[in-house]
Amino acid sequence: MRDPGIEAPETWLEQHGNALYRFALLRLRDARKAEEVVQDTLVAALQARARYSGDATVRTWLIGILKHKIIDQFRHDAREAPLESAGPSSADADPFAEDDYFDARGHWREKLSEWGNPEDTLARSQMMAILQRCLDALPERLARLFMLREVMEETTDTICQEMEVSETNVWTMLYRARMGLRKCLDHNGIGRARE
Repeated sequence: MRDPGIEAPETWLEQHGNALYRFALLRLRDARKAEEVVQDTLVAALQARARYSGDATVRTWLIGILKHKIIDQFRHDAREAPLESAGPSSADADPFAEDDYFDARGHWREKLSEWGNPEDTLARSQMMAILQRCLDALPERLARLFMLREVMEETTDTICQEMEVSETNVWTMLYRARMGLRKCLDHNGIGRARE
């Protein structure tokens, strides 16, 4: 007989499907892939439910499985993605040029943005929609690296292996991703410097 405090697997999709899908979509930026990894997660959870200890909530356990499925998807995409160019050939073509943010002495042109509590900001659906649009505007590899590092909190070594880049390239790409996101978010009225 099942413990009444434990959710029945038949309710997982209804109870946690939307949260899992949003989690996957934010990281993968592709609705079809997000649906697939959520389905794979639920199948894996059904197969492993005997090993679920109950120490964490069902949602936390499912998200842990989902993170592994997302990383598997990143690996799959990396193996099948065509090689991209290293970047713009001239500084004029670089949309994330430092001149937009720093003066001749190397100081910020504007005050740094006051972002408040990131968890509260991300909880608002409008912020999520803008963030998703800004992530979509980044080149795919920059967005993937940003998600691995900043959202999934992967180590630099793991990112180097996943994306097949050097540690120096990770930091360069992460810088470009952050600057691109900052520019996009500022353009959309999120995080503007307070007077």
